[in-house]
Amino acid sequence: MLSPEIIKKIKKVHIKSARMVNTMMAGQYRSIFRGSGIEFEEVREYSPGDDVKSIDWKVSARMGRPYVKLYREERELVVMLLMDMSGSEGFGTTDNLKKDIAAEIASILAFNAIRNNDRVGAILFTDRVEKYIPPKKGSAHVWRVIRELFSFEPEHTGTDIREAVAFLGRVSRKRTISFLISDFLSPETSATSEKPYIRRMKSLSGKHELIAVMLSDPGEFHLPEAGILTLRDFETGRQIRVDASDASTRQHYHAHRTRNYAQTLQSLKTADMDCIEISTAGSVVDALNHYFRIREKRKR
Repeated sequence: MLSPEIIKKIKKVHIKSARMVNTMMAGQYRSIFRGSGIEFEEVREYSPGDDVKSIDWKVSARMGRPYVKLYREERELVVMLLMDMSGSEGFGTTDNLKKDIAAEIASILAFNAIRNNDRVGAILFTDRVEKYIPPKKGSAHVWRVIRELFSFEPEHTGTDIREAVAFLGRVSRKRTISFLISDFLSPETSATSEKPYIRRMKSLSGKHELIAVMLSDPGEFHLPEAGILTLRDFETGRQIRVDASDASTRQHYHAHRTRNYAQTLQSLKTADMDCIEISTAGSVVDALNHYFRIREKRKR
């Protein structure tokens, strides 16, 4: 049974998502996320103007005249939502927690996919994959996905992005458009060398398109001027005490967090991935629309 608070959140995001999909985003999703795979359809006799690269030489030799292979485009897409459910997603200093913003993003993407008759699935992960929802079509299925996003209680608090991406590669035989929605705060974040999950993403790039959605909150970058503070890591539980009244401490903290964020963002971009940055203080709709417009221009 869902609590009244969760039901209220689901109803709110449903109304908002449906409105966005039916108005501002209508047509954008369809134009930029076309089925790009191809399936063999038939062989027919060569006609002037056909691409010589499509000639089926075995059939041509057997028949004594040139034949070409014909393919048809696969219009149906498989959209996978890789959702970071780790402890840090429960952080927020605005009206929204990061996990609420993540659920809103996923809901809008899921409604867009279902409207386009695509299949939608989800991988909910922490430091392990905690739930897998195989991709299906239909409004009833997308409602199930959305309910899980808002109500799922993970058993663990850590983060392992590499394992989530590897799991995608194991369970998805067809090409997918996969949105990895995370704050990318993991033990690998502090590494100066290339992060293992980036290498895993690169290895899958030939089959799947991975799009990073990088979440953040303004409070992650600034300490309040509040004297002695106890800071607790949401994922490990580790605590440290800092003197937030000291200007140099606040400056060091801001510089450290800003540098880590920039390094992670750069790592994603060097992996030749699209990256959508969304803050809990910003608008999900504006960020997604901005990305859709940029991607639409690239396709022209």
